[in-house]
Amino acid sequence: MRQPVFRGVGTALVTPFTPSGAVNYDKLAELIDWQIDQDVDALVILGTTGESPTIPTEEHIEVIARSVDLVRGRVPLIAGAGSNSTAEAIYQTQACTDAGADAILSVTPYYNKTTQAGMIAHFQAIAAVTELPIIVYNGPSRTGMNIDPATAAELSKVDNIVGVKECNFDQIAQMKTLVEPDFQLYSGEDGQVIPMLSWGGLGVISVMSNVVPKTTHELVQRWFDGDQDRALEIQLSLIPLIKALFAETNPIPVKEAMNLLGWQVGAPRLPLVPPSEATRQLLAQALHDYGVTGTHQAV
Repeated sequence: MRQPVFRGVGTALVTPFTPSGAVNYDKLAELIDWQIDQDVDALVILGTTGESPTIPTEEHIEVIARSVDLVRGRVPLIAGAGSNSTAEAIYQTQACTDAGADAILSVTPYYNKTTQAGMIAHFQAIAAVTELPIIVYNGPSRTGMNIDPATAAELSKVDNIVGVKECNFDQIAQMKTLVEPDFQLYSGEDGQVIPMLSWGGLGVISVMSNVVPKTTHELVQRWFDGDQDRALEIQLSLIPLIKALFAETNPIPVKEAMNLLGWQVGAPRLPLVPPSEATRQLLAQALHDYGVTGTHQAV
């Protein structure tokens, strides 16, 4: 049986930037320590929320290597290492492996519009260059590509392709019947954590846990502890905040929310821009209504 990469909440961490747009490593250290103190179960570095599309390869590898040093093995560190170029994804995967990551998050190839057979070949080629566990990331709304259930079933036969971060909830039931029994399912949607757990999922790779890490951990832990009523109560209470955090393209709102809370994580890199004033006000109201009022709130 393949062991889970993590069980609970893995924060898809924002990448903090200085006013000049460089990676703010001092702030990254603060965020990592705070997230771990707030009981998150894993950290995802340089996923979509970490702005991986605008992090050049050399900088990408440096961020992963420094994050490994900052995490110090306290929780699993999952490195984003995907690309629409298989050769580039292989290079990133090898580099993140050498840097000491604990697992790889590998997004579907985007824009090229490969076939399902091409997608299988893409992930198989990546898996062949590392012994690390790989979670494939299925986010059709972002990439224009879907990992079909039959494709997931084929990928689940590869020993170190251990699971999927799934955003297409219409296909989870069918996927669950086809994949290997130890293939791990993680929600890629903060508003759909309970549904994924009810299908046997192991947790969530979360955007909202940048803002409310302890609450997100409690949501999943309550479910695992058998307190489904409280888990559902938490999930429903978070819906207004989740809607605000996705009022514009992720990670625009979540970075603004962090800034409103005093974290000073900077603006996103172009072509992403800071949110509209309407979104900023929506975020401020949602944070206030949920009781998140400043840096280091234990929520």
